[in-house]
Amino acid sequence: MGTSAGPLRIGVLLPTREQAINGAFAAAPLLDFARQAEDLGFDSLWAGDSLTARPRLDPLVVLSAAGAVTSRVTLGTAALTPALRHPLIGANMISSLDHVCASRLTLGLGSGFPMPETEEEFAAVGAAFAGRAGRLDDIVALWRRAWSASGPGAETGYEGRYWQAQGLDRLPRPHRRGGPPLWLAGSDTPRVLERVARHYDGWLPFLPDADAYGRAWQRISELAAAAGRPPQALTPALYATITVDDDADSARAELEHYISHYYGAPLEQMARFQAYAWGSAGQCAQALAAYVRSGARHLVIRIGSLEPQAQLKQIADVLLPRLKESVL
Repeated sequence: MGTSAGPLRIGVLLPTREQAINGAFAAAPLLDFARQAEDLGFDSLWAGDSLTARPRLDPLVVLSAAGAVTSRVTLGTAALTPALRHPLIGANMISSLDHVCASRLTLGLGSGFPMPETEEEFAAVGAAFAGRAGRLDDIVALWRRAWSASGPGAETGYEGRYWQAQGLDRLPRPHRRGGPPLWLAGSDTPRVLERVARHYDGWLPFLPDADAYGRAWQRISELAAAAGRPPQALTPALYATITVDDDADSARAELEHYISHYYGAPLEQMARFQAYAWGSAGQCAQALAAYVRSGARHLVIRIGSLEPQAQLKQIADVLLPRLKESVL
């Protein structure tokens, strides 16, 4: 399939949304989760973003705390919705977070899932929902200008289609020169693939079909090469949800319970466009290995349980080594 960049890395989602569903907001359990995941050998920790559509603690704040109690893992958003924050505030928050975690930051970015709750969320903060994909690309361009607006001859203003700003050199620079990698969390439509190839550092889909993933990554690789970008410039990632239980029926029942509370929709419906696996850790590894064979090199795992920490060690002990062995 398409060219894959580097070794396989596997991360896990911090349960911020699960806390909201359980009505138990607290920082300490999230930090315990972060420490344990790092100790168990996960490569990255991720946090989702939503204000009113699917409420949870703010990902940039949570990741800042997680960055202070970890030292090795990558910290990331899966996915951040930049439109919910003014771009200059977002640029400053991200620079600050990048300093907290000393360049361990990667941002998966989304333009907003097309559903009524998301549209209401945008309206609540005064953000336009129409044209949101182009607006996301505009914010990304502004951020990159801000993060590089220093030194002789650097441009300090930005004139985009939706956003304009001056004096960007006054904002703090990130810890990493030029800012953190920015991945587009999107599907496999031709427009998304083109945007990834031209403007982003990675692709973070949740496609339910590994073969479709491989075809899309091949196309991204071709488009990126045509645009003059080296193969190593983009990371092929995947967002997938797994529920681990040696009894496959019990695993599916727990996943059904989780999805119904998370989305208010049945698993059968959500599985039409999202990647899911359930059963033993070995069975889940086998399902995800198909994506690895299709080119995926950074897996973001959401544990499909309202009590996800109980499955963390088994996933680390069985799934992580089996998947990493598959690319040796």
